[in-house]
Amino acid sequence: MEPYHVCRVAVAPLRSEPSDRSEIVSTLLFGDRVLVIEKTEKWCFVKNHHDQYEGWMDHKQLQEITSLQYHDEQSYQYLTAVNFDNRLIDDAGTVYYLSPGSTLPFYQDCYCYLADQRFEVKTTPFIPNAAEFYNRVEATAKFFLNTPYLWGGRSFFGIDCSGFTQTVYKLCGISLKRDASQQVDHGELVDFLASAKLGDLAFFDNDEGKITHVGLMLGNDKIIHSAGKVRIDPIDNQGIFNAELDRYTHKLRVIKRIV
Repeated sequence: MEPYHVCRVAVAPLRSEPSDRSEIVSTLLFGDRVLVIEKTEKWCFVKNHHDQYEGWMDHKQLQEITSLQYHDEQSYQYLTAVNFDNRLIDDAGTVYYLSPGSTLPFYQDCYCYLADQRFEVKTTPFIPNAAEFYNRVEATAKFFLNTPYLWGGRSFFGIDCSGFTQTVYKLCGISLKRDASQQVDHGELVDFLASAKLGDLAFFDNDEGKITHVGLMLGNDKIIHSAGKVRIDPIDNQGIFNAELDRYTHKLRVIKRIV
């Protein structure tokens, strides 16, 4: 078996152990490439090409491709756009509903391809451009408002805090690592909250000093983040204040500018 595969379902959970009962550590979206490192009868241990994240998944959710197809970077540029109606139709007439930021491999003339399988793309995809980051980031982030929090989630069916920032950045043409504790290593330090601007990432720690949360700044006094759901809250030097709970919920550690 070739180690090169691509996710062939809209959303596939990546688990910490080879079991349907195991914790979901991340999510693959349609078109995500993976390297299969280990295989059992049902499960594959894979590494995600996009962020090098590893986990177990059901091999039935993968399509084998060749080394040439896997390494052809130019053929994985098109993404599904920021809307709710990203549909694919396979040659059997089955419909797939994709989350924004899903990859459309080998997209050309309204079709994309996984190995020899063809899918008609019913909505207009796009190639993200990092030069348009500041024009796109606020609307892209707000599209996910009220998406439910899901540990390991990376789609509008459910998303966690770092999955949210990673996905918004991906849709705006910039790659981030998967976890908040990894994302904090990106970018330049913003010395003061007052200097924060739209698109900066704010990181929050727990009592042990470990980075446990991340959100996207909408200026220097508001943040959009996934906590219970994707929401907008006020932020000050102490951290995020949740008006519904009437208390601070996250303690500010550091702000980073990636772009």
